Amino acid sequence: MVDQQMMRASDRDRQHVVERLRGALEDGRLTMDEYVNRMEAAYQAATHGDLAPLCADLPASNPADGGPQRSAAATAPAAVVCRAGYLAGLPMVLKVLWTTWLVAVSVNVVVWALVTDPAGRLSDPWPLWVAGPYGAVLAAMSAAVTLFRRSRPPAARAR
Repeated sequence: MVDQQMMRASDRDRQHVVERLRGALEDGRLTMDEYVNRMEAAYQAATHGDLAPLCADLPASNPADGGPQRSAAATAPAAVVCRAGYLAGLPMVLKVLWTTWLVAVSVNVVVWALVTDPAGRLSDPWPLWVAGPYGAVLAAMSAAVTLFRRSRPPAARAR
């Protein structure tokens, strides 16, 4: 008979552990660094013995119903989502575009401040022409991506 700890883990087993870790992160039981480290370990786990320590210090599922310890109210979407930062939930492409935009606007503002006349008067705020239109487009794209991601059913997000 094969020991349960030595049995090979399936993709479904790994995903179940990652979902428990995500729940612990949302509950504040794990920091983002702990979550990322444990999630990486879960996806690299080969056996159930590799997966077991990842959730050993987290509350177990409710034994009465076999499911997680979440009520129907706890699974409802939150009215306010607290994230590490605004860009945290965006795809990498948008993060790069936001960073590029911020660098370009910062350089333009510095140049604008340096080209003031000797009396200390600032010229017309021309950096707004760089920041405004492109920032508005990026903000609209980021909002659209965020709304799209939030509107998908949970099963589609896990893939």
